[in-house]
Amino acid sequence: MFKAGFLLLLLVMSSTVAYADATLPDADIDGAKDNPLTQRYDGSWIVSYEQSAYTDFTIPLAPLRPDADPDKRDVENNVVYAPEKSQAVEGKLTRIAYLLPEGRSPLEVLRNFQTVITNQGGALLFECKTEACGGAADRASQGGGGDMSLMMTFFHARDLKLEDFSNGACALTSTITDQRFFAAKLPQDGGEAYVTVQTFSLIDDLYCKAFNGRTIALVQVVEPKPRDQKMVVVTSAQMESGLSQLGSISLYGILFDTDKAVLKAASAPTLQEIAALLEQDPKMAVLVVGHTDNHGDYGHNVDLSERRAQAVKTALVKTYGIDAKRLTAAGAGMMAPVASNDSEEGRAKNRRVVLVKAN
Repeated sequence: MFKAGFLLLLLVMSSTVAYADATLPDADIDGAKDNPLTQRYDGSWIVSYEQSAYTDFTIPLAPLRPDADPDKRDVENNVVYAPEKSQAVEGKLTRIAYLLPEGRSPLEVLRNFQTVITNQGGALLFECKTEACGGAADRASQGGGGDMSLMMTFFHARDLKLEDFSNGACALTSTITDQRFFAAKLPQDGGEAYVTVQTFSLIDDLYCKAFNGRTIALVQVVEPKPRDQKMVVVTSAQMESGLSQLGSISLYGILFDTDKAVLKAASAPTLQEIAALLEQDPKMAVLVVGHTDNHGDYGHNVDLSERRAQAVKTALVKTYGIDAKRLTAAGAGMMAPVASNDSEEGRAKNRRVVLVKAN
C-alpha cells in the first residue's frame, strides 16, 4: 500500500511540475516589443510575440460563413468557415498578444487601437463583434470537432510555439466571450500596411484562472516589404543540369495567391525558362508537380497542388506553345517536405513546383 501510494504521489507531483499555471506578468516576455504602427494600451503586457520576415496573410473583410461543402473540415476537424470577402497580402508579419489591465473591456481596448490607426491616416476596412463575426464566437485557436473560430482563420493552437498553460498559450487558446474585431490599412513608404485587432474576455477557472475575466488583445500587423529575389528565377541551363544529375529540380519562382491556383504575373520569368528548356530538347517530357506546406487538411492540399500544377501546364501550352503531351501535371500536397513546417522559412521552402524528368 505504501509503495502504491508513493508512486501515485510521484505521478501527481510530476504532472504539476510539467505544467505551470498562468501568472499575472509584471513585464513583457523576452524579446517582445510593440509595433510602432499600433503601440499599446497603457498598463498592458505582451504575453505572446511572433514575427515572420516575409509571409502571406489573409484579411477578413466580411463575416465568416460555412463552406459550401458541409463536410469540409480544417486541420483540427472543425467545420470550415471563411469570410465572404477577404484580401490576401504579403509582407513582414508581427503578431502580438497583450494582457490588458483589470477592468478594461474588449470594446474600450478596441476603440483605443482604432484611434491610433485613424490618427495616422489609416482607414477601417471591416469591423464585427460577438456572433456577428461568424463561426464559433466562444473559441480562440484551440479545439476540434466544432465550428472554426475567427482566430482559427489566422492560426490554430498547433501553430503556436508556446508551452501548455503558459501565459501566451492561455491568452490564445482559452474559451472567450465578448469578441470584437477590426481590420484596417495604413499608408506606408513602399506600399500599405495592414492591421487586424481582435479583443475578447478570457474565461477559465483552471490553469488559466489568473486571466479569468481579463481582456486580451491580439494585434497582427503586415508591413510592406520587398520579397527576397535570391534563387527564385532558375535558368533553363540550371534546370537542365538539375534534371540530368538528380532527375528533378525545385522551382520557387512560380507564384500563386494564398490558397488559389491562379498564376501571378511574376511567374513569367520562370515559365519562360521552362519553355526554353523544353524548346532546346524537343524530345524531353516532364512531370510538373505541385507541392504545399502543411496548412490545411491533406485532401485540400493535394487538390490545391494538382490545380496549381495544371495551371503551370496550361500556361506552357497556351502561352509558350509547348505540346501538352510532353507535360504531365500532378499534385503531391504536403507529402514531400524539404524543410520543417514548424517555421515560416521552412513552409516557404515546401511551397514549390518541381519538374521531374519523365524520359
